[in-house]
Amino acid sequence: MVISFLSGINITLKKGCTTQTCLQNFLDQIENITVLPLDTVTSILTVAFSTLEKILEPSILSSPTELASFGNLVLKTSEKLISTLVKPTDTSYSVNFTLAAIEGQVFMLGPNVTLDKTLGLDTTNSSVDIDLIGIANNNNGRSAAVAFMSYTMMENLLKPDFFNTPENTIQTMMSTVISATLPKSTNTILTKPVNFTFRHIRESGPSGSLSCVYWNISKWIVDGCTVLETNSSYTVCSCDHLSTFALIMQTSRPPESDSLLDLLNLVCVSVGLVFFTLALLTFALCQWSPGVNNVARINICISLLLAHLLFLLTQHFLSLIQPQQVLCAVISGLLHFLFLSGFVWMFIEAVLLFICVKNLSQISSKKREVLSSGFLCVIGYAVALVVVCVSAVVDPKGYGSELCWIKMDKGFIWSFQGPVFVILALNMIIFIKIVTTVNSALKNLNVEVSQMKKNKIMAFKILGQCVVVGCPWILGIFINGSEVLEIIFLILISQQGTFIFLIYCALNNEVRQQYRKLFRFICCDKQH
Repeated sequence: MVISFLSGINITLKKGCTTQTCLQNFLDQIENITVLPLDTVTSILTVAFSTLEKILEPSILSSPTELASFGNLVLKTSEKLISTLVKPTDTSYSVNFTLAAIEGQVFMLGPNVTLDKTLGLDTTNSSVDIDLIGIANNNNGRSAAVAFMSYTMMENLLKPDFFNTPENTIQTMMSTVISATLPKSTNTILTKPVNFTFRHIRESGPSGSLSCVYWNISKWIVDGCTVLETNSSYTVCSCDHLSTFALIMQTSRPPESDSLLDLLNLVCVSVGLVFFTLALLTFALCQWSPGVNNVARINICISLLLAHLLFLLTQHFLSLIQPQQVLCAVISGLLHFLFLSGFVWMFIEAVLLFICVKNLSQISSKKREVLSSGFLCVIGYAVALVVVCVSAVVDPKGYGSELCWIKMDKGFIWSFQGPVFVILALNMIIFIKIVTTVNSALKNLNVEVSQMKKNKIMAFKILGQCVVVGCPWILGIFINGSEVLEIIFLILISQQGTFIFLIYCALNNEVRQQYRKLFRFICCDKQH
């Protein structure tokens, strides 16, 4: 890439520039250039950062020393380019730009302007408050300029591991890397400490310790920087100098995973998946009474089977999935959708039974007219999809916790627990209504008594299903680190398929008879 200027100056930046020598050569070319137009600066920065992913490949940069050295060159190049946007002014002048890998803002203050308050500059995930008027007063010509940059990918070069901490701790980058400089200023001494506000780009753990750090050649250090204020969303740092800054969280390295608990999780979830599969095959293949509608049960099994299978695979490959934030968030959103759709289908099943109780034999014709399988599928999955989409729009960062599930902070977990509690409450109301309707109808000798008794039994089965599938999620609220409650929660959640198979299949006389016929057929076939 060759860029020409009206003055006849040419600089060259290769698109495939992935070596320190190449970048250093480019830095040498622009060393003596003092002013560049904004579109030229952004074009060069776009090309420079477009190759960052290739630069970070292990075959190119394999050691921490190489990463730190290349990171220093990237910082110098960016700061030099942005300093060329500074132009002399008698009043004030500002320039800002936003690229995929870097955001920048430059503010120039001339001698004829007086600021009433501390200057604030903002990017998407950070901001800075600086006393630029005080710096200008100490400069020749009573002018000054400040450049503020935020790098979205720099943490891959200036890794949080470069922050020296005690052993058995994990360092996590909690913010984008930012830089603040005073370009073309004769005096860079600060009159007041500078405050930086970092928006957290990851979920902060309750046991984590936050440190405001700045980059010093090859490592992150805290000298001259302190934490003024912090909460779950942002942290305010105060520093007595300008440099390249970041927010790093230190957490104690978790103990080795409990192999017994992991084994219990694997066995329980695997057993539950087997019974989900058996129940699904039974609902789909066995012959049922004409008045029985298995659409809801089949979809309950499909939703929960896929949810448990995805959960099992996610936990097994968690170490590979967790660093991929987007993938982790997508998986947590998919789990949210699958589990929630299971509850929606439970509600649909309760509604179908209530209609059956109210209409008895007329339900078959009504199903064809109004409650077709296609219509039920649209309702069963659309409701859950709408809840997930609305939740993602309201808080896009609510998905993707450390376990690739819904984050617990800011009350986002209620996007799942809220609909669950509503459905459980509605199902309880429907159950009470069904029981009272059946008991009232049984007193009338003109109704079909056997069908009413079957409906009453089915109502209790649906209630049992709601208890089995729904109540463990209520228990999950009270775990709070208790290993005993965690084991009980794990067993109850993982065995949902087992309970559904027992309630609807093993305890159903018609199904048991068909199982006996199948076993006799298999045995007779083997004997022949």
